[in-house]
Amino acid sequence: MTNRSHIGTLSAEMNLDAPRIEAVAHLLEDGATVPFIARYRKEATGSLDEVAVATIRDRLTQLQELDSRRETILASLEQHGHLTDDLKDQVLAAATLTELEDIYLPYRPKRRTRATIAREKGLEPLALALLAQAEDDPAALAADYVDPEKGVDTPEDALAGARDIIAETINEDQPTRSQVRDLYFAEAQIRSQVITGKEAEGAKYKDYFDWSEPVATAPSHRILAMRRGEKEEILSLSIAPAPEPAIAILEDLFVKGGNAAAEQVRLAAHDAYKRLLSRSMETEVRVALKERADAEAIRVFADNLRQLLLASPLGAKRVMGIDPGYRTGCKLVCLDRQGKLLHYETIFPHGSEHQAEAAAQTVQTLSRQFAIEAVAVGNGTAGRETQTFVEKSIDAKTCRSSWSTKAGPRSTRPRRSPARNSPTMI
Repeated sequence: MTNRSHIGTLSAEMNLDAPRIEAVAHLLEDGATVPFIARYRKEATGSLDEVAVATIRDRLTQLQELDSRRETILASLEQHGHLTDDLKDQVLAAATLTELEDIYLPYRPKRRTRATIAREKGLEPLALALLAQAEDDPAALAADYVDPEKGVDTPEDALAGARDIIAETINEDQPTRSQVRDLYFAEAQIRSQVITGKEAEGAKYKDYFDWSEPVATAPSHRILAMRRGEKEEILSLSIAPAPEPAIAILEDLFVKGGNAAAEQVRLAAHDAYKRLLSRSMETEVRVALKERADAEAIRVFADNLRQLLLASPLGAKRVMGIDPGYRTGCKLVCLDRQGKLLHYETIFPHGSEHQAEAAAQTVQTLSRQFAIEAVAVGNGTAGRETQTFVEKSIDAKTCRSSWSTKAGPRSTRPRRSPARNSPTMI
């Protein structure tokens, strides 16, 4: 069942009335396909086209996946005793999957890390004391945590473990990740280099043997080419901005003083970026770039296919096109040899006798007025009857029939030689 809040979200995002989106959602739940909804349920959806219906379908799927992940995270937090009212509110308010995962990251069950091992050694209080940055002699403070039985042999060992804990804390901080993520998408460079010894084997990727460009403007075809080169083990890829701005963000957020404790935090911040945060952000950017490149490739393919499908199968001819129908009439258009629209209107050949006569007169008049060379009748409801009507209207003796294959093999259909300057039925 579609969540009512999802309808409101899509209504705001797409600037559409909620009832139209809700109608599409119910039709999709009942198993209706996008083409069916767009073509045969226009009254319910307000004549939304295939693109709008597909957008609603895909966005609803994303929101449902977000809800599912939200439920999983809440269950995990409750199971491990981390769930609080404030944390629950944050999880419920998360609008994107990225934001949701950032909230969950500090509490997510993980393999044993350097920070986990340091906590097992009892060094978390030392890490918190260093983060407070009120201690001028961290070594003296760390001496209290020396315990050879736990593997902490010297004060420097204790400080190293505390820095590991601080580095993981910085990496899991949601505002920090958000700022560094924005930096990556705005300023990161994608770099590709040939793997030593692969120059001859990867000659087709020679343009990318030493290549660099901004992530924000890299076109999809180059992104996909570099990824293929990496997959074939010809190229090595890296994605990162200059390290200085990223490290400056961490220092601004976590380094609060100029004493020795602050210096320990500074070292932890540098380690957090180099060892944890940069790798995490690169992975996120790689995924986003792949999605962007795939979407652009599909768009280009769709545009090319659209042009191919819209190309006239007859070549340059003046065409009358008729979309058949009973209740709503037949939509009629006239096109010139370049496909430009010359005229359009609706006729009712399957209504009353008077309407049928008027429709026949319209077809004859337009056929002469625009020197129509071919008539195309759609193969749908009332298609066969519309074909018969058009043949009678423009004189069946001058038409060559090549109706839909639904009528049987073409070899069994009647074939007539068209008279000069008469339209051809297709």
